[in-house]
Amino acid sequence: MNRINPAKLRNSKWTAVTPKNREKHFLVSDIEFDEEGVVISCQLEAVLSKNHYPIDWTELKNNEKWIQGWK
Repeated sequence: MNRINPAKLRNSKWTAVTPKNREKHFLVSDIEFDEEGVVISCQLEAVLSKNHYPIDWTELKNNEKWIQGWK
């Protein structure tokens, strides 16, 4: 399981274990917090196509789907 600090998520780099549409490398482009510092939304940007995808940030902890950094 990947260890993630939500405060350091913005601009972090991720590699999809099973790429779709040739999109393998992603960057956390936007993250929003509520007043208490809890993550309410997270968005990934595909490096190759520049497409944006909303994601539940806790999915990034799953080693079977995501690898931290660009591999």
